[in-house]
Amino acid sequence: MGEHFTAMVIRDHEGKPKAGFEELTLADLPDNDVLVEISHSSLNYKDGLAVSGKGRIARRLPMVAGIDLAGTVVESRAPDWGPGDRVVVNGWGLSETEWGGYSRFQRLKPGQLTRLPAGFTAEEAMAIGTAGYTAALCVLALEDWGVIRPRAGEVLVTGAAGGVGTVAIALLAARGYAVTAATGRPEQHDFLAGLGATGFVDRADLATPGKMLQAERWSGAVDTVGSTTLANVLAQTVYGGAVAACGLAGGADLPASVMPHILRGVALLGVDSVMAPQEKRRRAWDFLDAHLDRAKLASLTTTAPFSDLPELARRIVAGETRGRTVIVLK
Repeated sequence: MGEHFTAMVIRDHEGKPKAGFEELTLADLPDNDVLVEISHSSLNYKDGLAVSGKGRIARRLPMVAGIDLAGTVVESRAPDWGPGDRVVVNGWGLSETEWGGYSRFQRLKPGQLTRLPAGFTAEEAMAIGTAGYTAALCVLALEDWGVIRPRAGEVLVTGAAGGVGTVAIALLAARGYAVTAATGRPEQHDFLAGLGATGFVDRADLATPGKMLQAERWSGAVDTVGSTTLANVLAQTVYGGAVAACGLAGGADLPASVMPHILRGVALLGVDSVMAPQEKRRRAWDFLDAHLDRAKLASLTTTAPFSDLPELARRIVAGETRGRTVIVLK
């Protein structure tokens, strides 16, 4: 184990958070029970905000950024974990209140660790990352609600070219659903069709305020955008349908009406991936292991060295990336 290693650390700079590469030692890490050597992390929209300084993600400083990590246990004071165990960590306040995954080593709390399914490599786990794991939670929420059926009705995915959207499309298509992708980038249609999308909607058509009730179309939806887009999706959802909402790329407000809920029985299912209990996490990862096509996962994934992280953070916030980006730390 090297005494010195590189991490992406956020510090206060004249009253504003500023991220940069720093050299740390094991002694700098939090005094948690499990030491993990991290081989891969990933890039999510929240990571982009944190690293670029475009958003105040870290709630205490200094903070090691990165909401995802995959690696191997090196040392453990916890009975459930031992050297050699392969683990994945998503959420749990990483990069906000807990030091995160943009570091070669990290000390973590035992309850934050999820065993990596045998069917995935660490790189594949981070190709999925928080975004893909959240997509699985959304699809499971819709299936549990009982509103979507194979070969019956359209399922909409907003923010379709993003991390959650791309994995959601691949999972829904694998389950036999007719998937419509909402995106503002028509140049991505062929890419999204390759993941399983069979129809397309311009995101601008959903971003303009509409009527409280609109023509019924979606049997279910995965929404990553929020705000006016989510309001329109709810207004277009069929009687008894449901929308799994997990993001706010378009805004945290919801300028909507109760009409879809009280006249059509439409359900709004909130999906949280950050503090989800381990039972839900294990179910989501098992679902991904069983239903996510590895070739499709590879097609939506880009791999990049740690050194490229600052530029990639800028690009994801600017909407210039697609699919998933894996950050190689080892």
